[in-house]
Formats: sequence, C-alpha cells, structure tokens
Amino acid sequence: MQTVRRTSLIAQVTEQLRAEIRSGRWPIGSRIPTEPELTELTGTGRNTVREAVQALVHAGMLERRQGSGTYVIASSDLGGTLAKYFADAEERDVLELRLALDTTAAALAARRRDDTDIETLLHLLEERDEGWDEDLDTAIEADVQLHRAIVVASHNAVYLEFYDSLLPIIKEVILARASKSDDSYPAQHAALVHAVIDGDPERAASTTRCFLNSLIAEYPDVR
Repeated sequence: MQTVRRTSLIAQVTEQLRAEIRSGRWPIGSRIPTEPELTELTGTGRNTVREAVQALVHAGMLERRQGSGTYVIASSDLGGTLAKYFADAEERDVLELRLALDTTAAALAARRRDDTDIETLLHLLEERDEGWDEDLDTAIEADVQLHRAIVVASHNAVYLEFYDSLLPIIKEVILARASKSDDSYPAQHAALVHAVIDGDPERAASTTRCFLNSLIAEYPDVR
C-alpha cells in the first residue's frame, strides 16, 4: 500500500465536491459550505480543500463571490465551459435561444410532470409572486428556479445540463429587465405553470412562445 500523495488527495476531494454538485445536493445557485466546514466534512487540511475548490472554480462549476462565499454556477465541467461562453451574450440573443429551449421544455414538462414537479412549480410560483414587491433578489431567484423546474419536469437530463449552463446569464437578463420595468408578468407565469400542471403540452408551448416573443419584440430588429 502506498502513501497517498498530496496531489492525489486534492484530486479525491475535488471529485467529492464535484459529486455533490452533480447529485443535486448542491444545486445551481446555492452556496457551498465554507472552507472550515469542508475541512471537517472531508477530513483533510484547509490547503487541500482550498485547492480542490479552486480546481472547480477554474472548471467553471464554482464561483467565488467576495464577502459572500462560493456558489455553484454549473453542474459539470462542460456546463461551466458553456456558462463562460454565454457570459457576455446579448439579452436579445439569450431570449431568442430561450424561445427554442423553454418552449420545447414546457411541452415536454406538460407530458411528463409528476407530483413532485407540480408541488415544486406551485411553491416557486407563489414565492416568486409574493417576493416581487418585498424582496426582489428572492423573487428573481425564484423566477429563475421556476423556469429551471419546468426543464426538470421534462425529465431530460441532457436538456437540464445544457439549460443549467445558461442559468447565470438568464438571471442577469431577468435582473436587467426588472431594473427597467415594474411588470413582473405574474399572469403569464401562472398561465405557464397551470398549463404544465394540467398536462396540456400545446397550451404550455404556446404560452411560453407568446411570452418570450413579447419580450423579444421590445428589442430593435437585427439586420
């Protein structure tokens, strides 16, 4: 039996952290445990934990935020690479991409949603609407997670991984729109959620399509 080398120990801890993210125990947007907590959880030294976290920062799965902590921004190395690519995307381009992604996801979700999906969607819709006038940060996070929950309800793992790579820029676009307009579009979001819950794929898709097209129409046409 060979003594575990330090580099191997870092790799092991990195893989443990990656597994927590991939499993969903540390979901996109969540803050991971602090370095002291990770040191205790993994039974390793602080330097080992720091280097393991940094490896996932470089991979694009984690993001350090000054004074706040370290957050999950992608569920895989590929997702992290895509997230970096989308980081500087134009708002209109993101909305046009979502027109394809969200519309298909809504139709699939209406066909495949289960009781857990329904419960999650109703909870996030309520949290989103209640928080809009009281806690904008919470409301916007609920908004982002609501759209993600529809993709989750499609029960397509590949779809979800790709969508997760878009979440940071989707959140930025929603934040930008919220700063320009007081309209939080509660009726449109409620209509979408209930179309999915009712198991009506055509209505879910058309509701999503109409909503996103109305947002896209506010931007000048590109020629």
